[in-house]
Amino acid sequence: MEPLFETNLTGIEPLVRGKVRDIYDAGDFLVIVATDRLSAFDYVLQTPIPDKGRVLTQLTIFWLDLLRDIVPNHFVSANVDEYPSGFHPYRDQLEGRSMLVRRAKMIEVECVARGYVAGSAWKDYRRDGSICGIPLPAGLRESDRLSEPVFTPATKAQSGHHDENISFEAASAQLGESLADRVRALTLALYSRAAKYAETRGIIIADTKFEFGFIGDQLVLADEVLTPDSSRFWPRASYQPGGPQASYDKQYVRDYLESIHWNKQPPAPSLPPDVVRETSEKYREAYRELTGKPL
Repeated sequence: MEPLFETNLTGIEPLVRGKVRDIYDAGDFLVIVATDRLSAFDYVLQTPIPDKGRVLTQLTIFWLDLLRDIVPNHFVSANVDEYPSGFHPYRDQLEGRSMLVRRAKMIEVECVARGYVAGSAWKDYRRDGSICGIPLPAGLRESDRLSEPVFTPATKAQSGHHDENISFEAASAQLGESLADRVRALTLALYSRAAKYAETRGIIIADTKFEFGFIGDQLVLADEVLTPDSSRFWPRASYQPGGPQASYDKQYVRDYLESIHWNKQPPAPSLPPDVVRETSEKYREAYRELTGKPL
């Protein structure tokens, strides 16, 4: 199957073209399409990664089903026959990589759960001895497991900017104390359930990002869930704290871009076939390992 860089549904304009997703208006619903676009260092690369969008969509659907008893979600269907009729002629672009979802009014805070010291959390810890204002024990190594997971909210980035970690107090000031308490509790419950399941499949979920919104008065889980783009997945068999870990994501791409000394300014370079192939396989491998099914 050819990779899909961008959807083109003649006569239907997308509401949003994000870094990876094309989102379409479907009345009271949205059609969210995960393309094979890949971003690195805040730029969308011009080389698509085959099957990436299918992995993001199918993993999200898998997790939404597994976690639905903890919190409702916005998912309606992934069967194109059940989408509004105007989408039916574009089955070749939608099948396997799209979802029909209910519209939700999204809250403007990223809800991050961390069980290990990695990424921006490691940078914060080295600088402050804490993560998002949460004090941590001295002497932790990069990739060490925390004694218990922590909730580290972040502001949603505007285009071209990184998300910024904020304290729980700052999140409470933005959302209100009651809602902040609710999303913290849900985030940690979802992470704990998912991390325990993933351990049985040989994968460590070091951290992950959830997004919540309201449909009417009901708080729901929305957008992508526990994918290689929104999470840090590590193979348990090779886990060794004290440095970075191998991961099921676009690390091959980051490493390649660093190796060619790209100045991280446009235009973004093209990717060679071996980097595309290895990255695509990492995404597929994450799906196979977590679900036990071929893609």
